[in-house]
Amino acid sequence: CHYTDSPGISGCGNDPPPAGPMMDIQILCVGKIKEEYFARAIAEYLRRLHRYANMKITEVADERAPETLSPAERAAVKKKEGARLHKFLRKDAVTIVLAVEGKSMTSEQFAETIRQYGLVGRSRLDFVIGGSLGLDPSILRQADLLLSFSRFTFPHQLMRLIALEQIYRAFRIINGEPYHK
Repeated sequence: CHYTDSPGISGCGNDPPPAGPMMDIQILCVGKIKEEYFARAIAEYLRRLHRYANMKITEVADERAPETLSPAERAAVKKKEGARLHKFLRKDAVTIVLAVEGKSMTSEQFAETIRQYGLVGRSRLDFVIGGSLGLDPSILRQADLLLSFSRFTFPHQLMRLIALEQIYRAFRIINGEPYHK
């Protein structure tokens, strides 16, 4: 496992991995986790996920964005954050961008999507989570999949936790393991 320097995120647990090739998943995010309760929950899901995938969280700096930004200033902030994200997107990875305008799926459909990527040899996945203003259009255009977990808008810290939970749920479904509904 690879973790960030966010508070409370450490350790991987001792469960043996399942048989077969491991997926390599990067969660690429704008901003750091500042709240300890989010950090603890994220660490728990990373610990659970290590059985199924090599997990890495990559954080890029967010830009200061006061509420009073003009549309041009908002676009400039997203462009700067987008440039930082581009540096960490892997050319050989499937890029899954979390966006409110993306495709909605059930947990079972999401699990099947991940399973299918693995079956065709695309076992490197980059999940991208934007900052408070969203994502630069260049990041959205680069996506292999625009994915929406909800039409609601969530804080990026919470979205990171939701994404990890859904990835964990997907692997439980893929492996025929029980998981609460």
